[in-house]
Amino acid sequence: MADSSARTPALRRHHWRRDLVELAALFTAVTVADSVAKTVLNGRDGPVLLIASAVVLLATAGFHAWWARRHTHAPPPLDTSTATADERRPEPGGETVLWRMRTTVRDEPGSLAALCTQLADRRVDILALQTHPLGEATVDEFLLRTPRSLEPQELTRLAAAGGGENTWLERADAHDLVDAPTRVLGMATRTALDTSELPLALRQLLGRCTIRSLPASSLSGAPLGEPVPAEGALEETVLRLPDPAGGSIVIERPQLPFTPTEFARARALVELDARLGQRVPRRRDVLSLPAGNAITVRRADTRDLAAARAMHERCSDRTLAMRYHGPVSDADRYLGHLLSPRFGRTLAVETAPGRLVALGHLLWDGDETEVALLVEDGWQRRGIGAELLGRLVALAVEARCENVYAVTQSSNTAMVAAMRGLGLPLDYQIEEGTLVISARLAAVPAAAGTEGR
Repeated sequence: MADSSARTPALRRHHWRRDLVELAALFTAVTVADSVAKTVLNGRDGPVLLIASAVVLLATAGFHAWWARRHTHAPPPLDTSTATADERRPEPGGETVLWRMRTTVRDEPGSLAALCTQLADRRVDILALQTHPLGEATVDEFLLRTPRSLEPQELTRLAAAGGGENTWLERADAHDLVDAPTRVLGMATRTALDTSELPLALRQLLGRCTIRSLPASSLSGAPLGEPVPAEGALEETVLRLPDPAGGSIVIERPQLPFTPTEFARARALVELDARLGQRVPRRRDVLSLPAGNAITVRRADTRDLAAARAMHERCSDRTLAMRYHGPVSDADRYLGHLLSPRFGRTLAVETAPGRLVALGHLLWDGDETEVALLVEDGWQRRGIGAELLGRLVALAVEARCENVYAVTQSSNTAMVAAMRGLGLPLDYQIEEGTLVISARLAAVPAAAGTEGR
């Protein structure tokens, strides 16, 4: 009813200018008719003038009918000064992009509506919304689909016009289209199946951030920092949580402070990991090498520590130096860290009798991901390194890593050849004899991530 009554005045507007024109035309017609009548009655050419007037009137009527038929259905021109918001919007169906936007609004009725109205005016589609209460304010996190022509600066301006403050933007992808409850359940499931998934799940939960697992003490036995409280600690852009495996988990996001809601979610995920204990998928893949030898590739963890130390004893000093870039005597001290699922994933290669002959590591290094290989001397040059590296890259793709890097020596031609064999774009950096090879993973199909689990 409100809409109908609002339209009624617009439909019944009285146009006084039209009435004035019609009145003037009426007076003119009366004057012309009076002149014609006097001319016809008093002149010798009266009948001729009368016929000519009739012809002119008929021609005028015909022209008016033709003009009316031609322009009846033409739409009126749009007055941009009075056009509605819908009439000013661009046509739908154009190319779009996905954005994650977070902004802070006052916690009062109508604040969210004002923000959404600003976005809707530019045809910004809100696909998902999460709220993080902060007392007098609320942090609203949106998943948006916007026209590609809409610049990020304009999107920030729209948020500010709707009452948003401290707005943060990040490009989203198809993975973000999954609703929050489904995403959290998926993260919990992956964490329950594999201890090494916890850092990845935390990064997926909290967005672009740096996650570090710090052991309680260094390799020399010295304590690393102050112990974290059992309930964890929230320090604006830093979260500190006790690591169930010992030590602590430090999560940093300098560009965006964490909210109490995010802190509670991260703590719940860590508590789930603590209750389940260490777990590693026990899948085993049996492969045949070109020379005919059968090997088994499987996941490894700290339970393989004794077998890994025995392999170290069979390796030459040169092989160990190529791998660990330091004194050979320190090689065994790194194994506990490397085999811990908290710091990454490790693949082991066993012979048919069950002897460990190779290890491949995928290590979470903050925002970066490192790959490292160690193959026993007697089993080198048989394709084991390339097989392990391919599987490690597949695991990195599954973890949504953007790139991986390997640290080696310029003389380690086997590692260089294995990296080149990936067929990926590579970057090389050499510093004081140390070679760092980085591979960008954008070209690797996501389906490859199912291998090696």
